[in-house]
Amino acid sequence: QVQLVESGGGLVQPGGSLRLSCTASGRIISINTMGWYRQAPGKERELVASITRGGSPMYVDSVKGRFTIARDNNRNTVYLQMNSLKPEDTAVYYCNVDRIVDTFGQGHFAVWGQGTLVTVSS
Repeated sequence: QVQLVESGGGLVQPGGSLRLSCTASGRIISINTMGWYRQAPGKERELVASITRGGSPMYVDSVKGRFTIARDNNRNTVYLQMNSLKPEDTAVYYCNVDRIVDTFGQGHFAVWGQGTLVTVSS
């Protein structure tokens, strides 16, 4: 089986920075688009940023200029650098991959991590 493990969440003051990491493990041949979603209390889960296997990023408007997504294909890892954090960025952040192909040729679709909590508060 394949799985995603996130790290890097925590408590930070407004204006501060955090870096999230998400590593895919298992017998993996290839990973397609990787992304970060977030879900604040009482709100729906939303896409924050994603990056294709070739490295093309996209961002939701609310984080443009503050967040940067990157990936290391050799490490099966995606990162989210979050700068100038605001209280409204407080949420559980989830890593997502739309498709992983394992060494048996099996496709795993919509794979999610367990989530990591980011709290922005003074």
